[in-house]
Amino acid sequence: MTTPSWLTVTRGNAPLLVSLPHTGIDLVDIEPQLTSRWLGQRDCDWWIDRLYDFAAGLGATVVHTAISRTVIDVNRDPSGVSLYPGQTTTGLCPTETFDGDPLYRVGEEPTPADIDRRRQTYFEPYHAALAAELKRLRALHPKVVLYDCHSIRSVIPRLFDGELPVFNFGTNDGKSADPALQKLVTDIIAGGGKSWVVNGRFKGGWITRHYGNPADGVHALQMELSNRGYMREPIGPVGPDNWPVPYDPDFAAPMRKTLTNILETALGWART
Repeated sequence: MTTPSWLTVTRGNAPLLVSLPHTGIDLVDIEPQLTSRWLGQRDCDWWIDRLYDFAAGLGATVVHTAISRTVIDVNRDPSGVSLYPGQTTTGLCPTETFDGDPLYRVGEEPTPADIDRRRQTYFEPYHAALAAELKRLRALHPKVVLYDCHSIRSVIPRLFDGELPVFNFGTNDGKSADPALQKLVTDIIAGGGKSWVVNGRFKGGWITRHYGNPADGVHALQMELSNRGYMREPIGPVGPDNWPVPYDPDFAAPMRKTLTNILETALGWART
């Protein structure tokens, strides 16, 4: 089966799979339906692919989609069921931004047929790649870590109160990973001098919940970083004139050091 041009799978043989589901900005054929290109790309997990570009050098397998989450969010339940009942969130094919701005021109919102087409075209190949790589790695190792990479602006009143911690580490309330692995990662972020929480507002999306199965040797972790941890983020409302800010390797270096420690620690645990 031919890999689509928007899907990148970098194969390694270490017991670690790194998932990059929200760094894409490609709006493919839906841009004419949107209120603006900038809004369609604003909620991207900006520069996360660059922040973690060391992962392949550790021997990790990296799966990345270039498709924007505005087209379809590959970290949502494909049935459309909310992962956070009772809380504001965005859906499989979001019609609003995180801040509640309409993404689509009036009457141009995706129909059920549109959503089904996007699911088949973009969602299913991404998950087929994840499943295939996890199967391949499990054939090589008795246990594998699936690490799902995310980031978000630090202040979005519609989604959460106040300022989000820098590190938001999730294991679906301890269901998706071994407690020993969770503790190792928690100890790293707790000792780093930045704010942190485990299984708080962001405890893991569809990827973490669907694939995390410790009994079968797959341990899934989600790391949601506040943008200020690695970007010169303007705190508060943003506009086309100040968002996204450029990636600054020097500013991001301390975060990269911590994340490298986390992935190396997870690898060490998986190899024991």
